[in-house]
Amino acid sequence: MKNFILPIEKLVAAFSQLPSVGRKSAIRFAYHIINSSEKNVQDFADALLEAKKTVKYCKVCGNFTDSEICDTCLTKDRSLVCVVAEPRDVLALEQVDFGGTFHVLHGLLNPMKNVTPNDLRIKELINRIETDNVKEVVIATSPTVEGEATAFYLGNLLKTLDIKVTKLAQGISVGTDIEYIDEHTLSKAIEDRKEF
Repeated sequence: MKNFILPIEKLVAAFSQLPSVGRKSAIRFAYHIINSSEKNVQDFADALLEAKKTVKYCKVCGNFTDSEICDTCLTKDRSLVCVVAEPRDVLALEQVDFGGTFHVLHGLLNPMKNVTPNDLRIKELINRIETDNVKEVVIATSPTVEGEATAFYLGNLLKTLDIKVTKLAQGISVGTDIEYIDEHTLSKAIEDRKEF
């Protein structure tokens, strides 16, 4: 494939690092940036830098926030906690008005990639259960091999803590990531969640 002049090639390479962006999309993005006004490009660059500098993890749930504790943890029912793999899963579940708070693991168990329970925010979850008077934990990991393994591990671990442990109901296709499930299906899965 044809290489461009160095500044364009560097821009294409930078966009290609983004998830799900192939070379053709990266070229389109690069052309768009080059054809944009300097002000628009500066605004775009400023937004990137500001997000990188100000967005951090909530010290309670691990979701993205621009303050110490996110609005969800400050305003929602902390006795009901929904465990998800990534911050993008929180966004999907908030669309169906879950009502409780979240706990982001920042990954899933994956022996092939050497991701163990110690690599996830499981200790922080146990601490929350013990200190926040949590009554129910909903495990909402994607129905992939890694998601199911993580749900099984957490279900067995949390059952020993004398709290209600549920997981999303079936009806979500196996192999589907939470973030891509439509609101109706996700809402029904939460409503029909099953106890471990």
